[in-house]
Amino acid sequence: MLRTTVGALFITIGLAGTAMAEQRIVISSNWGKVTAELADNNAAKALADMLPLTIEMSDHLRQEKTGNLPSALPSSPRVRDFSTGTLGLWSSGDFVIYYRDGQVPQPGIVILGKVTGDVSIFDRPGAITVKVEAAP
Repeated sequence: MLRTTVGALFITIGLAGTAMAEQRIVISSNWGKVTAELADNNAAKALADMLPLTIEMSDHLRQEKTGNLPSALPSSPRVRDFSTGTLGLWSSGDFVIYYRDGQVPQPGIVILGKVTGDVSIFDRPGAITVKVEAAP
């Protein structure tokens, strides 16, 4: 009986996990294309509602590409540390793709998601135009 109950619990958890899968996006430019998974917070959900977007991005501190969103995203919890591939929100409308590990000063960044592909395509000086859209 216990074995059946435990088995049913794992099946239920497995189905719920599939139903609650994070939204995936594609970020493309003339330097290449990467896929990312959006975080489960209000800011990331608002970003998903804006898609598709074209964002002019510039290089900042040789660790990130940053660009302005068409409108502000809602506030969500902030962190100071980030890792390579983090998608972040600096101010309420500043979209950031981090291509190196690092740390930001207070108040920190809102985590919007994480690139699952090779984010090193952005690791070069200069501006770039990116298109951000929902993954098929």
